[in-house]
Parts: sequence; structure tokens; C-alpha cells
Amino acid sequence: MVEKDRIINLINRDRGSVGYKIPDLNIHRTFSPGEVKKVTFDEIEKLSWVDGGLALLKHYLIIDDPEAAEEILGHVEPEYFYTDEDIRTLLTEGTLDQLKDALQFGPRGVIELIKRDAVDLRLNNVKMREEILKATKFNVDNAIKIDELSNINNEDEEATSERRSEPIAARGQNSNGGRRSEPIKSKYKVVG
Repeated sequence: MVEKDRIINLINRDRGSVGYKIPDLNIHRTFSPGEVKKVTFDEIEKLSWVDGGLALLKHYLIIDDPEAAEEILGHVEPEYFYTDEDIRTLLTEGTLDQLKDALQFGPRGVIELIKRDAVDLRLNNVKMREEILKATKFNVDNAIKIDELSNINNEDEEATSERRSEPIAARGQNSNGGRRSEPIKSKYKVVG
């Protein structure tokens, strides 16, 4: 049994912000991507009781303490503890069977990172790309093509963002500073 005051690292595995509120403890926390916060086991336990808290702990936050993770979540597979760095290593140096296990036993946050990293890294292992498609219905080939097209379009926009000529005079501009008419004179005297 884990002591309630034990300090545990809670890590945001996601590339987006993650947050939660625990009304009983008057706590509101927001985690930036990859951020680590030191919290008590008591806080993690109470988070697991809040609506959506258990799902957050299972899929997007890592309880960086195997004993505490098991007490809160039950049996925890090794893939639960995978960080973004671990997933990049899996995709660049891992085996096909290791990827299959990660896709089968990993939480949703790990699977999302596998899909994103496969595109970011331009995963060159065709069998791994096929396995990701089979397990998640996410087509790495198509995502890479879309990403490349998006980058080409951004480069085209940047290349054409320079002026080709001088603009014509703005409509209604005249010699009184661009006004179409004179301002209305106030009946009040401004004292300065």
C-alpha cells in the first residue's frame, strides 16, 4: 500500500496541454506537453475518482511510480510507461513485434504518439507502416503525403508574400490626411 503523502512524478505524455480539477482538494493543474509535476499519491488517488480522471491517468498522464500506478490502475503493461523518446526509439530501432505489442497493449496516448511520430519521422519501415494501418486504421503513407503537400503550400505562400508593385492610392484619400471629410467641430472647449 502506497503512503498518501508519497511524492510521485506525474508526466504529460501528450503533445498537447492536459489539465484536471479536484474540487475536494481545491486543485486545478495544467500540464504543458511533456511537463512533469511532483504530486502526492493522495492527489493521484483523488484524481482517479473525479469524472474522466481515471481515463486521464490511463491514457495521457504517466504515474511515474510502478507501485502507485498498479494501485490506481490495476495491472499495468510496460507500454504504459513509454515516453515520446521511447516511442521514437521504438519506431527507429525497435522490432515489428515490439510495435505490435505497443499498439495492442499501449494506452491511447501511446498509440496517438506512435501515429504522430511515424509521420514526423517519415517512418521508412513499410511493415511498421502497414501494422499501424492494420491496428489503428491510420494510413501513415497518406498522412506523410498530406504533410508534404501542406509544407509545399506553405512554402508557396511564403514565396509569394512579397509585393510585386506599389499599391494604388487608397479610396477617398485626399490632402487632409486621408479623411473623406472634415471632422465635426465640437461645441465644447477642450481645456488642457
